[in-house]
Amino acid sequence: MQFVFDPPQPTSVAVADSEQRLPLHRVYCVAKNYAAHAREMGDDPERIPPAFFLKPADTVVAIEGGVVYPPATSNLHHEVELVVALGAGGRNVGVDAARQMVFGYAVGIDLTRRDLQQEARAVGGPWDSGKSFEQAAPVSAVYPRERTGYLEAGRIWLEVNGQIRQDGDISAMIWNTAEVISRLSELFELKPGDLIFTGTPEGVGAIVPGDHLRGGIDGVGEFSLHIRG
Repeated sequence: MQFVFDPPQPTSVAVADSEQRLPLHRVYCVAKNYAAHAREMGDDPERIPPAFFLKPADTVVAIEGGVVYPPATSNLHHEVELVVALGAGGRNVGVDAARQMVFGYAVGIDLTRRDLQQEARAVGGPWDSGKSFEQAAPVSAVYPRERTGYLEAGRIWLEVNGQIRQDGDISAMIWNTAEVISRLSELFELKPGDLIFTGTPEGVGAIVPGDHLRGGIDGVGEFSLHIRG
């Protein structure tokens, strides 16, 4: 097969304590999956079924190191999240079977150009410009489920320049990870290599060039990230 130009290398993420890498298929994200975060964004969590959006796979970058502050925004927000990596796929998967589809877990940040997202919401438009841009999805190495077990609880936290911004527990998700996978499988055919950002706790806020972010999830790991100008 001949291509007009050389295709890009597939996007992948590291597997912890291994020379292997996980090739990525799609990146799904759950909106407002913690009640307190839904409230801080002006919504009633009792009325919100799981809602999803996607980020292109090539927005994923290694979380360690730094990312460049994106263009066209003056209000970039951090959203620390548990990321589920799938090792198997399927359609219309039940909740119990969904647990067995998990390859492992990572810590991720759903970087959001909040001003662009809010402008889109105000006119009923899509969120793409607010959520999908270069380096919009920093992700740590993936820790296999055989090492972590199936995660249902654990502290999730993020600090900016040494000050805690987000501090919650993944047990507070409105929809747990198995329920999220099951629901997604009703909408899409899931594949090995899919990443699922499972939502963020309250405390999201703005970051600027020069900021240093640290955070982590119990049972997964910690990260350090610089925002470059």
